[in-house]
Amino acid sequence: MKGASDLSGSIGTTLLRRHIGRWLTVLRESAGISQDAAARALQRGSSTIWRIEAGDERIRFRDVDVDAMCTLYRVSPETRHRLLTMTRETREAPRRAWWHDYTESALPAWFGLYVSLEDSAATIRHFVSESVPGLLQTREYAEAVTRLPVGLLTDEEVERRVKIRLERQALLNSPRPPHLRTIINQAVLDRLVGGPEVMVAQLEHILDAMKRHSVSVRVLPYSAGEHAGMTSTFTLLSFPNAPLATEPVEPPLAYVDTLTGALYLNKAEEIRAYDLVWSDLESRALDEASSREMIEKALEALTSGRPDQRDLAQEQP
Repeated sequence: MKGASDLSGSIGTTLLRRHIGRWLTVLRESAGISQDAAARALQRGSSTIWRIEAGDERIRFRDVDVDAMCTLYRVSPETRHRLLTMTRETREAPRRAWWHDYTESALPAWFGLYVSLEDSAATIRHFVSESVPGLLQTREYAEAVTRLPVGLLTDEEVERRVKIRLERQALLNSPRPPHLRTIINQAVLDRLVGGPEVMVAQLEHILDAMKRHSVSVRVLPYSAGEHAGMTSTFTLLSFPNAPLATEPVEPPLAYVDTLTGALYLNKAEEIRAYDLVWSDLESRALDEASSREMIEKALEALTSGRPDQRDLAQEQP
């Protein structure tokens, strides 16, 4: 069984706080008690109760407060134990997430939230149609795609964003890495990004990543025809269960990246729609063995220098 510090490190204190806050809100509302009434009974300010239920990082979940809330809301002994266990974990000196150092300077505000969520995810599902997903990019490939469109970012901004992208990849080397499931369009293999040498190194990097048990890369071939992912690329994040609980610490999330912003979608109907798109893509994509073969053929075409070899890479094995 994982220890407290292991759990808080794997799911992220921020997400755990939000989960605790949602749970306390449900318990209060189920007891028919308003926030103001709870504040009066607990002899705390209404704003304090609001911050507790919002999972505000400025709030320290004290055992005496949590215990008093459990008594007021008439929760079961089992629920009381679970809440006290989770709130104690938020007080364990959590690891400082690497991305905190970038949230004010290098990370756009709309992307900072995604990075914090990705850092705590149990499963990451990517569908990309035009480029290698960030978690699998080499430095040279990342530099080439980050510079586009020319003139949007300065050289310094490009370097900072590339550095962040590479640091995000440490997720794949963590003791409990997320399960990365990626489906890439065949065009990603054929599109020459940064020149032949950069592309050779990038394809070799993907093949090496595929050796990990936690990484799955599948190719959507041209022969698949129309597919449900033609409208956009997207990422689906799912999260581990909270300690001693059967529900995830955070609801599933669909993330859609744009040039100047992002969409965060977590309504049940939105998640269902993207789950259906993912199922359609999975049904049309090559299996992992055939995908590896296609990537190897694309690599062979680049290293052999024979253009006719690229035609082989476009055929479904």
